Order: sequence, then structure tokens, then C-alpha cells
Amino acid sequence: MGWTYLCDASDVAPDTLKLVDADGVRIVVANYGQGFRAMPPICPHMEEPLEESGVIANCVLTCTKHLWAWNLGTMEMDGGETEKPLKTYDLKEEDGRLLALVEEELTYDFDEEDDMDDDFFSKS
Repeated sequence: MGWTYLCDASDVAPDTLKLVDADGVRIVVANYGQGFRAMPPICPHMEEPLEESGVIANCVLTCTKHLWAWNLGTMEMDGGETEKPLKTYDLKEEDGRLLALVEEELTYDFDEEDDMDDDFFSKS
């Protein structure tokens, strides 16, 4: 796809996230006050939608579901709970428009959780 228009920079207020559709690929745009990042729309921990549970403060994006956090300025994992880095799309701003380099949809591999035995709640 190449460089794809996401939204205008003015559409994303400082310290907020905006979900956009980039030619069929869902992307979350983050304005962390010192710049922008474009990333998959879900937390790499347990598929939590970042547009609902993500909070940005002091350049740090935190998923409020399980408190995983990342410094959006440095892209380092922040805090002791975070175990996976965020994936991001290359992003540039041209004439107030945000464009992402979308070669493919970025996704995460999620660990299968141990499912409870289906018979756990059945009466013997």
C-alpha cells in the first residue's frame, strides 16, 4: 500500500488516541504531546482495544486493563508489568496530514490461555 493517509494531525488532540481505517487496516494514532505514533489498535498483552483502554500521560501510553505501558517518545517498555514491545508503523506528517507506511497489517502473537476444563462446573 505504501504511504497511506490516516487523518489530519489536528484530528488527534494531545494525549489522546484515535482509531482510523487506512484502506481496510485498522490503526490507532497516538498524539503523545511531542509527536505522533501509529500502531495496531490492540494491546499486545490480551487484545484489549487501545482506543477504549489506552491512556496517555507524560509521553507514556498505558493500557488500563492490565497496566502495561510504553514510553511513546523512546518506544521503551515502561513499568515492571510490560512484557512485549509495541509494534508501530513508520509515520510522517506532511502539510498537517499524518501518513503511515503500511506495507502489511501489523499483528501480535498472543499466548493461548489455559482454558478451564469444560467439566469444571458440571455436577458429578
